[in-house]
Formats: sequence, C-alpha cells, structure tokens
Amino acid sequence: MNQTLVQKLTRIKPVEAHAEDDHAAEGGLARSLGLFSLTMIGVGATIGTGIFLTMAEAVPKAGPAVLLSFLMAAVTAGLTALCYAELAFRIPASGSSYSFAYATVGEFLAFVMAACLLLEYGLAASATAIGWSDYLNNFLNNAFGWDIPAWLRTPLIASSPDGAVWHTGHINLPPMILCALCCILLARGTKESALTNTIMVIIKLAILVFFMVVAFTGFDSANFTPFFKTEGAPGLVGMAGVTAAAGTVFFSFIGLDTVATAGEEVKNPKRNVPLGILGALLIVTVFYILVAVAALGAQPAKMFEGQAAGLSVILQNVTGSAWPALVLSAGAVISVFSVTLVTIYGQTRILYAISRDGLVSKVFQRVNPRSHAPVVNTIIVSIVVALLGGLVDSTFLWDMVSMGTLTAFIVVSIAVPVMRHKERKAGEYKKGGFRVPFGPYLVPGLSIFACLYIMVDLPTTTRVVFGVWMAAAVATYFLYGIRNSRLNKA
Repeated sequence: MNQTLVQKLTRIKPVEAHAEDDHAAEGGLARSLGLFSLTMIGVGATIGTGIFLTMAEAVPKAGPAVLLSFLMAAVTAGLTALCYAELAFRIPASGSSYSFAYATVGEFLAFVMAACLLLEYGLAASATAIGWSDYLNNFLNNAFGWDIPAWLRTPLIASSPDGAVWHTGHINLPPMILCALCCILLARGTKESALTNTIMVIIKLAILVFFMVVAFTGFDSANFTPFFKTEGAPGLVGMAGVTAAAGTVFFSFIGLDTVATAGEEVKNPKRNVPLGILGALLIVTVFYILVAVAALGAQPAKMFEGQAAGLSVILQNVTGSAWPALVLSAGAVISVFSVTLVTIYGQTRILYAISRDGLVSKVFQRVNPRSHAPVVNTIIVSIVVALLGGLVDSTFLWDMVSMGTLTAFIVVSIAVPVMRHKERKAGEYKKGGFRVPFGPYLVPGLSIFACLYIMVDLPTTTRVVFGVWMAAAVATYFLYGIRNSRLNKA
C-alpha cells in the first residue's frame, strides 16, 4: 500500500522491531557489557570534559557562581535521566534518543534527532581531543622540560575577540594522534574498549581525589566573594552569567546518552541500562561539584580565563612545586583519552542504528566478523573527528555540543508521555521496570522547561549554525532517507 507523505514522516518503528533487530544473531553486535562496565562508560564519557577542560570557559561567565551552573546542569540532566531510564526499559536498543524517538514520535523527528546526536558526539569528541593536547603539552613540559612546537599544537582556524583568525601552516597534531589511537582500540571490539575505559575511569577518579586533597590545602573562602559576577560582558552578570555557563558545561553530561547508545551490547539491558544511567549521573555530579569547589577555593575566579591545563596550573601555584602538576597532567591525559574514546564509540553506534534502518548509507552497519565491531564506520567517524580536532579551535565547539545535547534531552522527555499514551491506547501497560515518578507529565515537563531555559542564553551564532545543520539534515532525509527507509518497504 502506498503511503502518503504525512504517513511516511510519522511512521514509527515498533518496540518489537527494535528488539528483533538487536537480537538478530549472526553479524550483529555482541552483548558483552555488564552493569559496572556500562556505568563506567557513562562516567568515562562525562567526567573529564566538564572539569578538566571547560572551567576556563565557564568560570569567566559566571564567576564563583559557576557552582550553581554545574548544579543547574546536573538537575536538568537528572530530570532527563529519569526519562531515559524509563525509555531504556521499554526500548532497550542501540541508538539511544534516536531509537526512543523512532518508537514514539515518528521517523522524520527521529532522523532530526539523529542529526542532533551526530553533531553532539562528533563535536564533543573533537573538543575533548583538543583539550587533551593542552594537558599533554603541560605533562611534557613538567616531565622533560620540552614543549610541543607551537605550529604543531595550534589549529589552522583559531578564535579571538575579533572573530576567527587563520594560522597558515599550523595544525594541532596531538588531537589527530589521539583520534587514531581511539580508532585502533575501538576497531578491536567493544569488550576490549570497555575494559580499557574502566581502567582509565578508575585512574581519573583517583587523580581528581588527589587534586581535591592538594587544592584544599590552599583553600581561601575570600575567592568566593562576590559570589555572582557583577561586571563583564553584557548579559553575563548575575543569574544570566550562571545560565550562560550552565549552557557551556551542559555538554559534559553527554555520558547519560552514551549509556543508552550501548543498549544493544548490554547484558540484561532492561535492568542494566536504567541503573547505569542513574549510577553514572550520581557519581559525575558529586565529583563535579567537589572539584569545582576545590578549584575555586584555590585561586580567584579571574585567573581561570584563558588558562590552559587549568587544574595542573592550580596545583603548581598552590604547592610551588612541579610534581603535583605533573601527576595531574598525566591523569588528565589518561582521563581525556577515555572521554574521546567513549564519545567516538557513541557516534559510531548511532550511525550503526540509523544505517540499519536504511536512513543513511549501508556502509555504517557493516560489522567485522572477527571483532564484532563496525570497523569502516569507526574509521570514517575517527577521520572526521580528527580533522575537526586538528584544524578548528575548541571555542567554536563547546556551545554547539550543548545545543545538540539539550535538543536530544528535550525529545527524550517528550517521548515518555507519548509512549505512555500509546500503551494506554493499545491496552499494553507494562508492569515492572523503572517508571518516571509522579506520572508521565510532571518530570518530563520540568525537564523540557529546564533545557529550554538553558538554551536561551546560548550565543546567537550557535543557534544560527545549529539551524544550518538542521536544514542540511532535513535535506538529507528527503533526498535519501525517506526513499531508502526499511519502513518504506514494510
């Protein structure tokens, strides 16, 4: 039967179809992740970016009140995490927000959501790889007294108060090397990558505890006065600065979405994915707040602006010695490696899911029979991420990642009441498993409101670029996806 345009745009992929795809035996992804490994994937994708890298971006916007920015982002992420947990129980599939949208609000919005996720993960991987370059250089300087030549750690396109600046003949090589290493590891298989990530996460948590212990020896409560920023760029004082900083740091909660992207490779996903999401959120929030308090207590807020490898510099200033900074830099090099690794992993799994549904090229769903990993997919993603990391300044990327993350969280929140409505209408109420408390509207509604509130203070440039990306996504859907969708043949 021919479908009308509206029917094509709103057709859904039933939950049962997701389950059939994810349990397809031969040639599929292997279920090799337990609860602990899954939680560590969430922590690995989250802790690192918001603390190691974005303090230099967020503190100048909010001052010491950046603590409220982290708290605002955490509460918003927490509300969304409850929605993720319920949907992960009902749709335990790879693809995360994309799969949730496809089973609830229809194919077109699911494809738009996939575009948001691809933007979110790709730019996040590039941005964290760029931050890794700063800490690597700091480590090499403290350990051996050697700096990477400026022309090998400066992007071709850098930012300045007057706009973009071109540095002809320059390239940021370390991020490109990092992406190549992540590609090699991911191509070997998920189980090996998850084990490596878990080891890195444990090391990074130990390093952050070390930072807090040392930084608190130089704690000065006067650094928190005035708490709110009282002067600076228009729109960046008081609570406006707090909200703007929350938009900058919000992308660091991308780890919640990464947990859900792994649904197809998780043992007992109906139990482990919701628990992994909530467990990762709890660990991440506690560490973010404590490390931010220690950092702000150790140095005045005005010193954060433009500070590369900031936490290492703080320890060096507090102790007057290079060895604590050396330890911190070494830990950050390992930490940010794990963030980049897991973020690239998340992007490949989203591409795998939408390719399997016929909405993008089949090349992204090819699985290597020996490693059970989408190797070609991984290579393509790694090349794109490496080029962005090597050629573009991270300042252009942070807010774009937050915009993509916030949009994904909004769609997830909308999906909960839609899913409940479909269940009631079909008389298929599912007992057991996690359900959002206080009904299907209160928590999702608060989550949507919080996301929109943070979006308001993102830069206009970010919204314009995001609009261009969305236009390109819509064009891709109508030129390719709508005709090649598997549901088009159903």
